Amino acid sequence: MTNQPRNAETPVPEAFQGIRIAPSILSADFAKLGAQVAEVMEAGARVIHFDVMDGQFVPPITIGPLVLSGIADQVHDAGGVIDVHLMIENPDRQFEDFAKAGADSIIFHEEATPHAHRCCHAIRELGCLAGVAINPGTPVDALAELNGMLDEVLVMTVNPGWGGQPFIETSPDKVRRMRSLVGDDVLIEVDGGVGTKNAGMMAEAGATLMVAGSAIFGSDDPAQAYRDITSAAEIR
Repeated sequence: MTNQPRNAETPVPEAFQGIRIAPSILSADFAKLGAQVAEVMEAGARVIHFDVMDGQFVPPITIGPLVLSGIADQVHDAGGVIDVHLMIENPDRQFEDFAKAGADSIIFHEEATPHAHRCCHAIRELGCLAGVAINPGTPVDALAELNGMLDEVLVMTVNPGWGGQPFIETSPDKVRRMRSLVGDDVLIEVDGGVGTKNAGMMAEAGATLMVAGSAIFGSDDPAQAYRDITSAAEIR
């Protein structure tokens, strides 16, 4: 991660470019987190997705900056990046801590703050990609006034809070509408229920970053599961 402020002209790090599968460590075995991160990165993963939940915006409580700092050097040394997804209230209070811990992108929820424009600016000032997530019930037009401030949008393809939920079947159409809204230069990420059955259709709809948690780390062979989803999305 760079400490230099970003703007619309700052190049997106290479690890985020193209179509990527991002293993979500929410579904990993935390007793062997470093080993499992190494396993999927050796299989080709370059984006590690880091889910943060506070027990308020969503009921579960997960992990924070201390865990992020524990894997950041490992991921960066292997040529990867860390994509932090904040499912928390008052997200702006936590941006600096996650940036210092090693985040390369920071995503907050549009529903969690009335100050989305200011939040995007604050994230970019910390040198990270600025991303905004929307829940399944939030229309894509909620982000219409943020054009020019967004590096990344995340379309939730399940309701946030728990891994292993079924994929919402109307999601590809929502991604197409999001792509039409934000144009070609913004990363579109999808999160929830992604696997071999739908990775290809999501890429075709316009998604460039697909989060997969239980489909990878719930497998007996996470590395092979990563490769299978990558193949299903026809990533080269």
